[in-house]
Amino acid sequence: MAGHTTDAHPHGADRLCEAGNRVYSRAVRRGRIPRQDAKAVPCLVDLGLLHPDPDDMERLVPTAPQEVMTRLLHEMHEQVTTAQSRMGAAVSAFEWYARLGPPARTSAQGAAIRVLDGLPRIQAAVDAATDACRAEVLTVQPGGIRREDELSEGLHRALALRRRGVRMRDLYTHVARHGQGLLNYMELMGDSVEARTLDEVVERLMLFDRTVAFIPANADRTVALELRHPALVEYLVTVFERLWRLAVPLAAPLPDTGIEGITHRERAIAALLAEGHQDAVVAERLGISVRTCRAHIARLSETLGAASRTQLGVRIAQAGLDGPPRAPELLPVSAPETPAG
Repeated sequence: MAGHTTDAHPHGADRLCEAGNRVYSRAVRRGRIPRQDAKAVPCLVDLGLLHPDPDDMERLVPTAPQEVMTRLLHEMHEQVTTAQSRMGAAVSAFEWYARLGPPARTSAQGAAIRVLDGLPRIQAAVDAATDACRAEVLTVQPGGIRREDELSEGLHRALALRRRGVRMRDLYTHVARHGQGLLNYMELMGDSVEARTLDEVVERLMLFDRTVAFIPANADRTVALELRHPALVEYLVTVFERLWRLAVPLAAPLPDTGIEGITHRERAIAALLAEGHQDAVVAERLGISVRTCRAHIARLSETLGAASRTQLGVRIAQAGLDGPPRAPELLPVSAPETPAG
């Protein structure tokens, strides 16, 4: 049949492979071809596009293109007819189930989990949650320096929240500190917004009044999930609060690494390299470019005296950079002296 497929050549006559296209075209032009020419494309015989020549079994003759087209149209008609039949059966089944009882109840707030497909639907849902918010917004903003257009795009929503007295807390990566746009945004919002930073954060998260949350559902963030299930929302709130306690206020300086010549960012890079991550993964998690990441790795190697990546791993472990900063040793505490009397 024209639509038949094989394991070696998973296609039909409506989409020949490149090799099959060349051999069949040559057969049509010449009228027949040696059987050996079609050995590499058995799909043509399987699909009925080539068949043995009755006068010479070592040669193959092509099925006329007009006949192939007739087969394809016939198969398309059968497929459409089958699809229409299945659709009619599905509608009948739906109507039967609908008559069994009342519609399922939904909460006044909507479904517990809703898939938002496409940026317009995501934005509309976020705008609706913003309008309904009355007390608190918690957000996690991964990546590096926030672009001016991103900050400007959400500024009207943030100002509307501020006018209603809504408190906002935002988590960023440490790299975001170097963006002037974020600093300008924080100055404009005043004490209605508090921001903290970490070496790395979780994926983007928005929480409104601890009742509705938004998280991305694919890599390019064109699909999102709107979550209203209390257990899921509470879990995300707990994640946010624990990250918040570990984060450094935006107005405060980053803690010193305690190792001369090693910056805070280089310590974070060292810890991720020690976990076995590649440069691109390290860069993405810290919100920096791969080029910047590699420049830091080169400086780290130079500071630690490592001549290769393998040696760098050893030096990182020896310097104690393969994990979180170690607590300083406690000094013995002496009893306070009593005044002479």
